[in-house]
Amino acid sequence: MERRKFIAASALAGAGVLTTACDPSTKQNEETTKEAAVAVRHNPIGVSTYSFWRFNGPKEETPIEMCIDKAAAMGFDGIELLLVQMESEENAYLQSLKKRAYHVGLDLMGFSTHQGFVYPEKEKRDENIAKTIHQIELAYSLGIPTMRLNTGRWGTSESFDALMANKGIEPTLEGYTDDDGFKWVIDAIAECMPVAEKCGVVLGLENHWGLGRTADGVKRIVDEINNPWLQVTLDTGNFLENRDAQFEVLAPQTCLVQAKTYYGGGKWYSLDIDYEKFGDLMRKVGYKGYISVEFEGLEDPDIALPKSLEVMRKAFYYPLS
Repeated sequence: MERRKFIAASALAGAGVLTTACDPSTKQNEETTKEAAVAVRHNPIGVSTYSFWRFNGPKEETPIEMCIDKAAAMGFDGIELLLVQMESEENAYLQSLKKRAYHVGLDLMGFSTHQGFVYPEKEKRDENIAKTIHQIELAYSLGIPTMRLNTGRWGTSESFDALMANKGIEPTLEGYTDDDGFKWVIDAIAECMPVAEKCGVVLGLENHWGLGRTADGVKRIVDEINNPWLQVTLDTGNFLENRDAQFEVLAPQTCLVQAKTYYGGGKWYSLDIDYEKFGDLMRKVGYKGYISVEFEGLEDPDIALPKSLEVMRKAFYYPLS
């Protein structure tokens, strides 16, 4: 009987399916007293090119091509491109990146861009609308299915370091309120939605400081626009208070998870994120998409990223049913 169980489990493993049944000689067999084996599939795990660079030194020292090759060698399934790290927006360059990723077996699975709409001046908001539409078209040219979007922020902090020291909180511009800012952001993103739909690029509004610092702020914008081509990019490292509760608010509308790790100590701060618990939440809401590692520690990424990948492989999976 035990031999037949082993043969059955081996057959499932050969098909790329994980089960809890295994050879009695292995350590895992200690848990085979559970009920029948449950077949699961792992979420695909990607890595952001930011993880190799982290704005440390000139971007030319950490070219996208090198990031693609390293990510493939480490065993990642895909790669998320940071637009400001790319050397060009010319089509020939974009297609060369697409070709390179294809030949090493990586998906181009995410596009991380910067823009902001928290400006009283309409012309500045219009500039960022045009910029965002252009970025959507770049994602389309690259064949990338989802693009990270920011709300922007008031810009009243003296520096980004000061913003981080104040946990991402900053005062509004004199004479304006957050409600003014939310209206600007909602109206601006709404203008981008027809192009997102036309190009087949899901916009993921990130909890990324500014009006997106809280889950309620992100959800307010996404719900008001109420368009299936606008969802959430959930960054696990950008909630500095009530993290688990805020994860629960955004998890059902998440189209991409950016998973922070901090080996060697964080560049601005370190968080102790329970990825096993977070993985349970994402299974609960039925999330089957990509996890994109964003390493933001001080350790050498060549050492830290394989460790990060191992953590994510264990934490993110979902039952096959």
